[in-house]
Amino acid sequence: MGDLVLRGGSIIDGTGRPAFTADLAVSDGRISGILPPGQDFSGEELDVRGLVVSPGFIDMHAHSDLAVLADPEHVSKVAQGITLEVVGQDGLGYAPVNDEVMAATREQIAGWNGTPELDYSWRSIADYLAKVDEGAAANVAVLVPHGTARMMVMGTESRAATADELGRIRDIVAQGLRDGAMGMSTGLTYTPGMYASDEELVHALAAVKEIGGYYCPHHRNYGADVVEGYQACLKIAGAAGVPLHLAHCHVNFPQNKGRAVEVLAAIDEAMGAGLDVTLDSYPYLAGATYLAALLPSWVHEGGKDAMGQRLADPTVRQRILREIEVEGSDGHHGVPMDWTTIVIASTQRTDNAWAVGKTVTEMAGERGASAGAAFLDLLVADDFGAGCLVQVGNEENVQAVMRHRAHTVGSDGILVGDRPHPRGWGTFPRFLGHYVRELGVMSLEEAVLHATSRPARRLGLADRGVVKVGNWADLVVFDAQAVGSRATYDNPKVLPDGIHHVFVNGEATIRQGTRTSAKPGRAVRRIQK
Repeated sequence: MGDLVLRGGSIIDGTGRPAFTADLAVSDGRISGILPPGQDFSGEELDVRGLVVSPGFIDMHAHSDLAVLADPEHVSKVAQGITLEVVGQDGLGYAPVNDEVMAATREQIAGWNGTPELDYSWRSIADYLAKVDEGAAANVAVLVPHGTARMMVMGTESRAATADELGRIRDIVAQGLRDGAMGMSTGLTYTPGMYASDEELVHALAAVKEIGGYYCPHHRNYGADVVEGYQACLKIAGAAGVPLHLAHCHVNFPQNKGRAVEVLAAIDEAMGAGLDVTLDSYPYLAGATYLAALLPSWVHEGGKDAMGQRLADPTVRQRILREIEVEGSDGHHGVPMDWTTIVIASTQRTDNAWAVGKTVTEMAGERGASAGAAFLDLLVADDFGAGCLVQVGNEENVQAVMRHRAHTVGSDGILVGDRPHPRGWGTFPRFLGHYVRELGVMSLEEAVLHATSRPARRLGLADRGVVKVGNWADLVVFDAQAVGSRATYDNPKVLPDGIHHVFVNGEATIRQGTRTSAKPGRAVRRIQK
């Protein structure tokens, strides 16, 4: 790897300090000098005058678990300036697993990750990270998914864990942490994490307290009981004595307009009492998940075959739709369903592609069925693999969360399907362009801090996230006046404007706005205590 100097850029170093002009030298994958402009240099020179040079962006909530292995280009993320992604989110992932759980997980979260052709022979976190080390477009860190660990011990049973099972779940989490995972994630509206008590989570988090890392929950309620849902996360982390990172910290649904201040007040109170808290959010109003996640939790018990049997029973179907449409099921955060807010983003069977891009209401109209019946029928017809957008966000809440002193950026990007959420292609450029430059939500220097050094600190990475001599040369060069997303809900797979160069471990993945063939990304492991 040759030496390189970036000439004359405006350096925003990730600490929040004002920008300054300097030449930046890179050698052997690391930043080797921050120099006054114009000094002699023997290596390659890249003129970046008029552009910003910042640390690479860290995506604190990524669903690229398979994409980083299956797609060498991975241009949706690389072109945004992302140099590190954190996977294993929402309590569900592809390691640690056994044979049975690998097969079940691939089916369950196909709506997040698809089913690419891969050698799925890895089973442990260590094995997965070793696969990443063979070469990837970006660096990758991973969390131990609690739901997957629970599935290895208990399957998808809806019951409390026994003392022996609690110990086995904790041991699986502990081994994942020793293998290099950054912490433990939960998915408390997804099978089987939704069946775990708070006490079970605290027990599993004993491994995090002992070995290191942080707790990253997708919590139980983002709707009818949103404040209580966040308070429960704070309480669990406090009881376990571990740092907390709140995943996709959004306050959604029309009835929660303006209530982000209540959530943030609870976070501030916990931080004031000594709890170490960070959070991430994406700069969009819509959410996204797999379509079956909207079902009540009891429907999921026993796995896909049991779900299919329930949906084939007319009496059970009536019960399901009553809970979803009238009562507000836990799968929809206790809020009665408005089918006009659910948009089909992907299907795994090509004969169901007609539904993509339509709301459930529109889909039902075309089929001459009720919306609820059309929803259940599509689930069955697509073997529970469809994905969806959920249009329930509030702009003032998004901006309030974004301004918080604990905020980082996470795309929550789902990259599969014909009409996925545009956040998979546009999160970081939209944050910098629309919210920072156009709306002035914060200064550019502060925004870069949110996307770089603050997440690096949460991950315990002293040598990333800041432009500093000796740090890894994960760098983004962008035009502050042009950076922005062109991805939309109707046309999501569009690359952003204004990102000129991206370097991962000192090697260019984007050069002059074009993806190179390089795969310099490697596994980033938690530093052991």
